[in-house]
Amino acid sequence: MTELERFFRRFVSNLAASDPVRLHHPIPLEDIHDAIVPYRSNRRALLLESVEDYELILLRLCAGEGGLVRTEPEEARARFAEEAASSNPDLNVLRKCEHVLVSIRSEPLARALGPDSDPDLVYAPPLSDPALTGLDVGGLDPINDLAPIEPEPPAEEFEEAAEPEETPHCLYCGDLLPAGRPVRFCPHCGQRQTPPECPHCHSEVDPGWRHCVNCGAALADG
Repeated sequence: MTELERFFRRFVSNLAASDPVRLHHPIPLEDIHDAIVPYRSNRRALLLESVEDYELILLRLCAGEGGLVRTEPEEARARFAEEAASSNPDLNVLRKCEHVLVSIRSEPLARALGPDSDPDLVYAPPLSDPALTGLDVGGLDPINDLAPIEPEPPAEEFEEAAEPEETPHCLYCGDLLPAGRPVRFCPHCGQRQTPPECPHCHSEVDPGWRHCVNCGAALADG
């Protein structure tokens, strides 16, 4: 599986788990970057070393590489494709182009939700299912309209389950931090657990960034 395919499947998996209806509607580019597949919480699953690697793959996806998604407006897609083909792409173009919408194409979506994909994703029975014989399925959504209906659980099962606490990780080396106590410094790499700031505009930046996403200033290696 290529990096681009891995990113696309993670995108589909996260969206199917959180809001599967949006799989069939245009999605603002900033939602993918900030909420659906944010770098910080997905970098391990995506096997990425830096935020630059993450943004380059997102740029390639939105440029139309692999035919996985459709990007609108066309002017933005063409700009993304131009930068993706460059030897030194300007990754800030992802934020410079406004009102960009990304739609998942139906065939790649079907493959991502198929039997070889994540078993926890939304299931839709094939249209050849004997139970559908004689049924007019021409106008049905194979993901949302044909999914099996599960019986409602008893009322007592509606009690909200406590959300598991997220295991803390070092902002720099990614190793586990001691749980249940305040941690100011990582016991593994010794880095202070405060997100660094841009020295020019004081915006929060991620460790490893080379430039500030707010003002574009060069950052010290760290």
